[in-house]
Order: sequence, then structure tokens, then C-alpha cells
Amino acid sequence: VLGDATGKTMRNLAQTQTLKILLHYANSHLRTLNKRYELTAIEQSLDIAIVDKDMADEQRSVNTLSGGESFLVSLALALGLASLSSNKVSINSLFIDEGFGTLDSETLSIAMDALDSLQAQGRKVGVISHVSQMTERVATQVHVAKKPGGYSTVSII
Repeated sequence: VLGDATGKTMRNLAQTQTLKILLHYANSHLRTLNKRYELTAIEQSLDIAIVDKDMADEQRSVNTLSGGESFLVSLALALGLASLSSNKVSINSLFIDEGFGTLDSETLSIAMDALDSLQAQGRKVGVISHVSQMTERVATQVHVAKKPGGYSTVSII
């Protein structure tokens, strides 16, 4: 028998299954971003841990990731969520606010390749960043410049 009077048991079961599916999608994206890590659900909870392939598949807290690694894992989870929901709802846009400043040049290139791939699939990708290396890779740019008196100018390049 599954369930109880409050529905908590069934709800937890559904959430656990949904998390496993989300992590499956996220891991497929994470493999292209960083082969070192894999995401896993912690037993008897809805928490996530990472499996470190370079450390004999050691499982550890996501809090141990560096800023750049956290960004890539977050990006993989966002892409996984888009994949998960694409069965019922079409998500054609992804907006990322900052985070690229924590990446080294090689990792930035890998992240940008992933975003280019999304764009090639017909999705709209918006990025808010102050990282100058990104200007070489982004064809259409919106520049916002702060002016005195609380005003800003917007230009499209």
C-alpha cells in the first residue's frame, strides 16, 4: 500500500522520481560541460550530491564545488529542467545572469559551446555578463550604459 491520510508518502515518492529524472537529464548535459562530476540523489532525501570521477567516485556535498564548477552544475541543472519540462511545455528561452566571471578560459569556451548548441536547436539564449571574452562569441549584443542622473542608454550591436 502506498500512501497515507495526508498524501505525504505519495508526494515524496513522486518528488523522488521526478528528481531522479531531472538528474538523468542534468547529467547528460553535465557530461558535455565537465566530465569529472555526476549528480546523484541522496538516499531518503531530496538533496543532491556530486560524484567526483577523479576521486574514485567519491560522493560529496555540492557545497565543496568551486565557483566555476558550481556555475557549470547549475547550468546543467537548468538545461536538465528545460529537458524535463519539454515533454509538456515548450521552453524556448534561457536567460543567465552572471556566473561566467568564475570560469577560466577553457571552461568559458565549453559553457559557450553548450549555449551555442541550444541556440542551434532553436532556443533563445540571453546572457547578462561583464566578461569581455564573451563579446567575441555573442553575435547580437545589447549594451546598457549608466549615465549621470540615474539614466541609462541602450544600444544594440
